[in-house]
Amino acid sequence: MALGAGSAVGLGQAPLGWWPVALIGLAGLLRMMAASLRPGQVAWLGFAAGFGYALSTLYWIVEPFFVEPEIYGWMAPFALVLMAAGMGAFWALGAGIGALAGQGRAARGLGAALGLAGMDALRSYVFTGFPWALLGHVWIDTPVAQAAGWIGPLGLGALTVLLAGGPIAVSTRGARLGAGAAGVAVLAGLWMWGAERLSEPMPERFDAPVIRIVQPNAEQHLKWLPEHRLEYFYRHLDLTAAPPAEGEPRPDLIVWPETAVPFLLDRAGEGLEMIAEAANGRPVALGIQRSEGARYYNSLAVIAPDATVAGLYDKAHLVPFGEYIPFGDVMARFGIAAFAAQQGNGYSAGPGARLLDLGALGKVAPLICYEAIFPQDLRGLGARPDWLLQVTNDAWFGNTSGPWQHLAQARMRAIEQGLPMMRAANTGISALIDARGQVVKMLGLGEIGTIDARLPPGLDQPPYARWGDWPALGFIVALWAFLAFTARNRVDRKSTSL
Repeated sequence: MALGAGSAVGLGQAPLGWWPVALIGLAGLLRMMAASLRPGQVAWLGFAAGFGYALSTLYWIVEPFFVEPEIYGWMAPFALVLMAAGMGAFWALGAGIGALAGQGRAARGLGAALGLAGMDALRSYVFTGFPWALLGHVWIDTPVAQAAGWIGPLGLGALTVLLAGGPIAVSTRGARLGAGAAGVAVLAGLWMWGAERLSEPMPERFDAPVIRIVQPNAEQHLKWLPEHRLEYFYRHLDLTAAPPAEGEPRPDLIVWPETAVPFLLDRAGEGLEMIAEAANGRPVALGIQRSEGARYYNSLAVIAPDATVAGLYDKAHLVPFGEYIPFGDVMARFGIAAFAAQQGNGYSAGPGARLLDLGALGKVAPLICYEAIFPQDLRGLGARPDWLLQVTNDAWFGNTSGPWQHLAQARMRAIEQGLPMMRAANTGISALIDARGQVVKMLGLGEIGTIDARLPPGLDQPPYARWGDWPALGFIVALWAFLAFTARNRVDRKSTSL
């Protein structure tokens, strides 16, 4: 039952977004935990639920192993089971520690709920972090997601567990009804506030730059084959050179997706000149690999109209085992390499988050693929950007829920920062996202084409962009501590009376 409840919670994630099912599954799980007699039993329920949650949300993890199935295919079931077990371990730890808040049914249930919210926070940071499919992400397609500008994804996660677990946090039927009604009132209030915010017209900027996003739909299993890689490169060039639709303005910047070209930046031959010629006087921002000696980098380069490199960013937050192997210099001696890197044994990390100054186009925060799932990284820029730019290659995920979940997290970053985002994805989903996280234009999975769009304006900097996760973390810890303190006082009073 716990496995099924956890799987139901996962149905709240994109692309389904079934948040009522997620709340029901979470409420059922917390009810089971509250009825358990010992924290150890609660922990085992948490493991089973976390395992089911990962199976229903992260099943796409097997897709990269089937890009080259003859080499990596055998690893797919092990990767899925290990990923699910890892999620189960986090949920077991959170539920078990949370249940230590007290001995009563209400204290165990509410403590376990807070423990699950705390585990979202823990896995967002430890072991380089993996804040994918957080509980708060179930709200992305609803007006409630607008609260992320104040409390972030961890705050939304805490809200989710309290909505589901509130009625079991009290002992009498009347109190449970009251807690349920209070939860409905809070949810309705947030919903109406978010809906009103979304209904307000965005200010128009007729002088804003026009950005062209290029989506070539280069399938990953074909992308680097000699008979296809030039075809895909020329497809980028053709889409870049295509005239705008009748009556539409000429683009001021063209964006290609991650690892878009079949050559290294430092060994480009005539490649950069070909890009500049196709762009016809406009800069091109593109994902490209480059080398420095024996080290390779997954980078974003801005190619100026004269075919020189006008800006460069090296991806800093790499995918463990996908883009680099821990202790990679040692592992390389044994022939162990990260399979996402086209060259070398894996990528080296760049120095960290930075802004690219594109002159009249504004200051942009570049994010390469996986980096867009980390809200904390955008707080290390030192200054506020004018807009966000993500280049990604979601072809690794195939036609699964993975690209939709990645898009949902990009939308969450826009809400948290109050900034628009341009997202160029190799096989989709490319999108123009406004500062409230709404998709203005998009190209779906498997489509070939371009998006020409005027950059939407940014909004005032939201509180979350200034404060980060600390308020949500403090709330979770403080509420758990209060629960534990009151439970201990009840035990002490009972012992004194005896």
